[in-house]
Amino acid sequence: MVIGLPNLISLLLIISVFVGSAATQADPLPSPDKFSTRLVAAAIERTGHSVRYVSEYVHIPYPGGDVPADTGVCTDELIRIYRAVGVDLQKEVHEDMVGNFDAYPHRRQRRPDTNIDHRRVPNLMVFFSRKGTALPASLRPADYLPGDIVALDLGGGVTHIGVVVDSKGPSGHNMIVHNIGSGPKMEDELFSWKIIGHYRYRGSIK
Repeated sequence: MVIGLPNLISLLLIISVFVGSAATQADPLPSPDKFSTRLVAAAIERTGHSVRYVSEYVHIPYPGGDVPADTGVCTDELIRIYRAVGVDLQKEVHEDMVGNFDAYPHRRQRRPDTNIDHRRVPNLMVFFSRKGTALPASLRPADYLPGDIVALDLGGGVTHIGVVVDSKGPSGHNMIVHNIGSGPKMEDELFSWKIIGHYRYRGSIK
């Protein structure tokens, strides 16, 4: 049987549509974001370090400065996690504060300071809102993806910050890596306090 050119074209179109549909159905789900995957791995790695909770003001080098490795607070863990994937929040936060100081809370400092700019949760919240993606502080566990940053209100004016990871706790929710007083830990504490900030930030890395 000889197929005419018009019929052949129609047949080829039908085959292409069928094959395309089948290929779409067989395509795997999108792979996790590479940056977030690296950030989560860096966060989990931090849980193997012994760190005493020391909140004192410390003079540190700039850029790339850090308080002594065996000390620190919640923000210091976040800085270390981001540094492990090539993002220096000390430098990025300070530079943004130099150019936009009025956008940041001034309650405890009168000018940008490389020793402390990045070590205060309220400053980090403003920075992530300005330079990253600010997301709703919802009560839906599914809204918090691995690699997300959460800022928490512990009460009494005390703020806190941690990183969402891909391991689930007894609650069934993704856990967070944070230092709330006993060093970096991975704990089922995502909704233990009021969430006052929810962010995604990947620095200048794409």
